[in-house]
Amino acid sequence: MFKQKRIGIMGTGKIAGVMAGTIKKMKNVKCHGVASRSEERAQEFANEYGIKVAYTSYEEMMLDDKIDLIYIATPHSEHYANMKLCIESGKNVLCEKAFTANARQAEEILTLAKERGVFVAEAMWVRYMPMLTTIRGILNSGIIGEPNMLTANLGYLVSDKKRLTDPALAGGALLDLGVYTLNFAAMMFGREIEKTDSSCVLADTGVDASESITITYKDGRMAVLNCTMNGLSDRRGVIYGPKGYIVIENINNFASVTVYDTSYKAVKSVKAPKQITGYEYEVYSCMEAIEKGEKECWEMPHDEILRIMRQMDELRAQWGVVFPFEKEKENVELLTGEVEDTIREDSDIQA
Repeated sequence: MFKQKRIGIMGTGKIAGVMAGTIKKMKNVKCHGVASRSEERAQEFANEYGIKVAYTSYEEMMLDDKIDLIYIATPHSEHYANMKLCIESGKNVLCEKAFTANARQAEEILTLAKERGVFVAEAMWVRYMPMLTTIRGILNSGIIGEPNMLTANLGYLVSDKKRLTDPALAGGALLDLGVYTLNFAAMMFGREIEKTDSSCVLADTGVDASESITITYKDGRMAVLNCTMNGLSDRRGVIYGPKGYIVIENINNFASVTVYDTSYKAVKSVKAPKQITGYEYEVYSCMEAIEKGEKECWEMPHDEILRIMRQMDELRAQWGVVFPFEKEKENVELLTGEVEDTIREDSDIQA
């Protein structure tokens, strides 16, 4: 077990509250401080969860050398800037999913972290859960034969939330919900993808509201993934094989796994072990890695973070979903490119 570690929380929304409540019940981990864009909200959050320090700004948090890890729980659109601030200040980071708004941002962040020698991880919590090892063990046991297909569904009634519908906040079902289905497919079937097809229904604001994604793997297996912010789903993941099928209840917080034979009879069932909330596993993993001097978690390595982000970029490109800040970046780069071309032409003429 690692030595006592202190965590700082950036953001004061619902997920931040779950993390703060989780840390209170963990061993060898303490929530030292919280920062918000609102000093008043930071103080209210600190009072609610018994946190010692409420910073007046994110920048003030960077000056506190007592913090071993900063947990970022801000909207997707803010992750890039928040992580960049932390890394440039030498602070280790655990950032909520989706890691960034797009792959380009993720590449820049991970490159910067490597240059500065700072630990960075993505809080894709199911990757860290011990139940994942149990599920994989059952899948690899051959109990349903060689698996050839899986389905995964995740839907919640969250279309009334601004962070989900606002393009400026990198909203949409994909980065908030679809990322779980993509990770589920990756954890079960790997990354040797042949092609990806999809269909999407857009919200009035232009972000993706519902989508169905079909991944075909090089070995002939398929994954059919569905997610929506307009309806409640069963949250199940099902893996099919010639000898039966496996049902995983709740793909974004594994509750149980049940195996059925070809007669639709349950032949094996395992419930998830008792946990605080499930957030504790990612925190423990980060602290163990930091204690060992490592810069990433083996459960969700940097190359896998990038691969999933690129998958989501590809899907948004298929749907024509572009965030406003991406358009601004593209226009700036285009203008810069035009200026550089003009300079080159002038240089050629002068030569």
